[in-house]
Amino acid sequence: MNAYTAAVAVLHDVLETRRSLSAATAPLHNLSAQERAVAQEMCFGVMRWWWGLDFSLRGLLGKPLKAKDHDVYCLLLVGLYQLFYMRTPSHAAVNSAVEAAVMLKKEWAKGLVNAVLRNALRQQEALLAAQQTDLAARYSHPLWLVKTLQQAWPAQWQEILLANNARAPMTLRVNAARGSRDDYLRKLAHANIQARACEFSAVGIALEEACDVYALPGFAQGEVSVQDEAAQFAAFLLAVPARARVLDACAAPGGKTAHLLEKMPGIVVHALDKSASRLRKVDETLARIGAHATTIAADAARPSAWWDGQAYTHILLDAPCSGTGVIRRNPDIKYLRRSDDIGALVAEQSRLLDTLWPLLAPGGRMLYATCAVLPEENTQQIAAFLSRTADARHVALDVSWALKTEFGAQILPGMHGMDGFYYALLEKRA
Repeated sequence: MNAYTAAVAVLHDVLETRRSLSAATAPLHNLSAQERAVAQEMCFGVMRWWWGLDFSLRGLLGKPLKAKDHDVYCLLLVGLYQLFYMRTPSHAAVNSAVEAAVMLKKEWAKGLVNAVLRNALRQQEALLAAQQTDLAARYSHPLWLVKTLQQAWPAQWQEILLANNARAPMTLRVNAARGSRDDYLRKLAHANIQARACEFSAVGIALEEACDVYALPGFAQGEVSVQDEAAQFAAFLLAVPARARVLDACAAPGGKTAHLLEKMPGIVVHALDKSASRLRKVDETLARIGAHATTIAADAARPSAWWDGQAYTHILLDAPCSGTGVIRRNPDIKYLRRSDDIGALVAEQSRLLDTLWPLLAPGGRMLYATCAVLPEENTQQIAAFLSRTADARHVALDVSWALKTEFGAQILPGMHGMDGFYYALLEKRA
């Protein structure tokens, strides 16, 4: 298996079984570092531009391939991505696709692959122009999501779609318990890693180019973590004081848990997540930075199974959501998420708000967060909660890095270079 056939295997898994890209990467594990990087570029690139690539491929094929030949379809998607978006020389792209057909034991497809990709080369300008006539292909998003964003954000929907298709920067969070951001910037410069301080987060650093985390000075020792600037605001907004008792609900993979403990070492934190396997990532992160939290594998919506009866002074509810704010990092969200999913997610968010609110002490604060941009998950969700919860009070956020909404603050994808995120701060009346 080489980078090409490994990418085909991953894409076949995602497109056929609807597994996420992150869950389907097993075929990449045995590749060299260089081949793995190429395969990841192919996988993420195809999923980022799938609507346009599929639109063009259907025209080039004339009729669909048989279901048993879906791997050839994935192979052709990779070939088109190489021709349209990568700097691979055209003859190399065609030849590697034909060789991949042989490696996949689909020798019958060699002629088809060669013909389709050479036709794509000849018709590339016309194919790309034709994509502009189809709304989904033009913006490389499912039509339901394009229309949903048009309705939700009539002045910004195009910017959101374009930002979703851009490559996300690699952003770091300096562990303030271990050193200053200025000191860490000097360490990066000494390691010949180009970087700049983030505009809004006091501990954020944006890299000019992504790199392996273990190439970062002090990463293994917990001096720095990878986290988008937008996600870094959670710890600042919750503003946990010393001796606080904090619940981080839906905590995995643990970035916000770690940040809370970096800001205020010694606080009591219960990090809760339904997935025991994802919770292990929280433990690994905390071990790396040298911090401690009590991790609990349980359903946050069923506190009778895990709560000890002692109220929390602060709760961070990083709620399950559509992920529509982080599509640029997870382009498979566009393919995997369905319009029917939104109602179920809204209901789950509502259930979590109602269930966790009684666990908050009078005078305590809850920070509701999502990496979504759909109003029904965000401002409308909080408005509904406030209307049915007499002892809940909305705390206005005076921030310059987000759009102020009726309730909470919304960062749209690409705004100030950040991921899309929503925050609302709630206080329980004493």
